[in-house]
Amino acid sequence: MRPYCRFHTNYNFTMAKITNEMALDYHRYPRPGKTEVIPTKPHSTQHDLALAYSPGVAYPCKEIEAHPEDVYKYTNKGNLVAVISNCTAVLGLGDIGPEAGKPVMEGKALLFKIYAGLDCFDIEIDEKDPDRFIAIVKSLAPTFGGINLEDIKAPECFKIEQTLKEELSIPVMHDDQHGTAIISGAGLLNALEIQGKKIDEIKLVVNGAGAAAVSCTKLYISLGVKPENIVMCDSHGVISTKRTDLNSQKKQFATDRDLTSLAEAMVGADVFLGLSVKDVVTEKMLQSMAPRPIVFALANPDPEIDYDKAMASRDDLIFATGRSDYPNQINNVLGFPYIFRGALDCGATAINEEMKLAAVKAIANLAKLPVPPVVNAAYGMSHLKFGKDYILPKPMDPRLLLEVAPAVALGAAESGVAARPIDDMEAYKHELERLMNSDKKLIRSMIDTAKRQPKRVVFSEGNTDSMLRAAVEAHQEAYAIRRFLETRR
Repeated sequence: MRPYCRFHTNYNFTMAKITNEMALDYHRYPRPGKTEVIPTKPHSTQHDLALAYSPGVAYPCKEIEAHPEDVYKYTNKGNLVAVISNCTAVLGLGDIGPEAGKPVMEGKALLFKIYAGLDCFDIEIDEKDPDRFIAIVKSLAPTFGGINLEDIKAPECFKIEQTLKEELSIPVMHDDQHGTAIISGAGLLNALEIQGKKIDEIKLVVNGAGAAAVSCTKLYISLGVKPENIVMCDSHGVISTKRTDLNSQKKQFATDRDLTSLAEAMVGADVFLGLSVKDVVTEKMLQSMAPRPIVFALANPDPEIDYDKAMASRDDLIFATGRSDYPNQINNVLGFPYIFRGALDCGATAINEEMKLAAVKAIANLAKLPVPPVVNAAYGMSHLKFGKDYILPKPMDPRLLLEVAPAVALGAAESGVAARPIDDMEAYKHELERLMNSDKKLIRSMIDTAKRQPKRVVFSEGNTDSMLRAAVEAHQEAYAIRRFLETRR
C-alpha cells in the first residue's frame, strides 16, 4: 500500500481552518480515498507473471504448507496490519456505521504507512454483536501480521480485545484504549519529573470511565500510581462503593472516600486526567488542586477546560490536550505505528504489558534528548527543549521509529513473546533508518507548504530538457501557478 495524499504539517503552528469543502475535496480529488495498493515485484513480462501467479506461486504455497512459519518469508504478512472497526465509537462522531467510518480507518492506515512503513488494510465490519464480531476477525486473522482494533464502543471493546488476544497468536491492540494510555503515560512520567513529584505519592483524579480512561488508569498503576490514591468520575459523579449502578469495569476503581462530585475530588489532587466532555472543569477546580499540578484535558475536539482559561488560572501548571494547536499534544501517532513495527519485526505473538511499558519509557526518554534541527524546522521553531511546554516528542520526530520500535521488540523478547528475537539491535536500527529515510517527512511537509502558498519560481537553463520537465512538474503539482513560472536560458 502506498499513501496517495501527503501528510500536512504546519511550519508556524498556526493551522488554516479546515472547512467542509476543503476536507471533501481532499478526500475526493484527484482520486477518491487516501491509499492505494501497488506491486512490489516485477510484473512487465509473461515470465514475471508466471512467477507471481501460476505456476510459480505453487512453490511458496507448498513451502508454507510444510512449514507454516515460512508465511513470513514468502508473503507480506510480516509487514501487514489490519485496522478493524465496527465504527460504533468514532472519535467525536459516535456510532456512525461502517461506511461513514471508513475515512477514519483509511486515515489510520495512512499513518501506519508514512510513519512506520507498514502496509495496512482498513476493514469496516457491519456487526455490533461482540461474539459475532470476534468470529469475523478471527476468520480474517491469517492474512495479517497484526490487528489494530479501532473505534469500538465500551464495554464491548474490552471483551473483543481480550478474547482476540487470548485466541490469536499475532499482536492485537485496541488503540483507543492503549494508545492513549501509552502516550499519556510517557507524558505523565516527564511531567512528574519536571514538577518534582513522585508517582507513588500523587493523588490522581480521572474524569471519564470509558475504554481509554480505564486503560490509562490501569497503565498508570503499572507505572507506580497507588490505587488508593485514585478517584474516578463518570457522568453521574464520583465512582464510589456506595453506588449500585456500576459495571465490572467501573467497580475496580470505586473509592470508599466520602466524595460525590468532580469538584470535591479535585481538591488537593496532583494530577487530573480528562477523557470526557468539554467544559466540565472550571478555573476554580484547577485552583483547588495541589501545588504544581498536572492537567491532561483530553476530551476531543474541545478539552475539559479551555487552554487559555487553564493557563490563566495558575502559573505552576503543566497542561496537555489532544489538540495540535496547543503545546503538549497527547497524540496516539507517537505510539501505535512504532509499537506494531517493533512487534511485527520480532514476530511477537502479542502486545503485552512489558511491551507497552517499554514504549512508554522510550517515548518519555526521547523528549529529554536535544531536539534535532529537522524537528525544529518542521514546526517553525528553534528552541524546543524538555520542559513544561515540551513533555513529549513531536509527531514529526524521525527518531521515534528508531527508539520506540527497538524498545518494543526488546520488551517482547525479554517477556518471551518474540518468535523471531532481534539479536543485533544496532543493525536493526540501521535497517529502520534505511526503511524510512528520516528526511522524507520534512521534504513532504515542505512540498505541502509550497502547494498551499505558490510563489514565483525562476528556472534557469530553460533550454535543457531536465529544467523544462521540472517546470512542468512544478505546475502540475501546484508548487507554482503557470503565470509565476519562468524559464531562462
